[in-house]
Amino acid sequence: MNQRYAWPDERLIKAAQDGDVTSLTTVVMESQPHVRKFALSLCASPQDAEDAAQEALIILYRKIGTLRATGALASWMFRIVRNECLRQVRLLVSRSEEAPAGTEASAEPSAEDAVLHRLEVERIAAAVGSLPRDQRRVLIMRDVQGLPGRTVAHALGLSNAAMKSRLHRARATLRHALAATDPTTVEPLDQFIDPSAGGDSPL
Repeated sequence: MNQRYAWPDERLIKAAQDGDVTSLTTVVMESQPHVRKFALSLCASPQDAEDAAQEALIILYRKIGTLRATGALASWMFRIVRNECLRQVRLLVSRSEEAPAGTEASAEPSAEDAVLHRLEVERIAAAVGSLPRDQRRVLIMRDVQGLPGRTVAHALGLSNAAMKSRLHRARATLRHALAATDPTTVEPLDQFIDPSAGGDSPL
């Protein structure tokens, strides 16, 4: 059944790269179902997926001339969507690590600290992005966005117990992935993963 939608053929892509507007429009339209499928599998929520897909299609429209091989359209679009989904996660992780308003103001971070912080966020975001989709969604909604457990369970069509079980697996998988590459990452991760986030009881 998935054969119903095919990627644009290479002649159409070549014509689009050569500036034919009709061909370019057709390439974007025919790529849309695949791009949306990528986004739904990679992003944390349907809204994030929609945003990522739209961004990817805009890039396709504007920058198709940078595609080196006409047969590489699918892999190119996959990378664009993946990067956009990771960008969304990085923003959420970075915001979750900001000090709450009213806390003691700290001195301006040094350039070195700023770089290290950015690398830390990149590492955590990449690890979150590599989680299986069901684990990624529950972890982002619960721990990063701070939604109440019941809200997350309802949004994902799960019982509260099933949501907690999935969240526990996601946290364990994330900790294992980060500890395998750099054990020191687990400590700052504790600031990101707050079992009490959202106002209901922890696991």
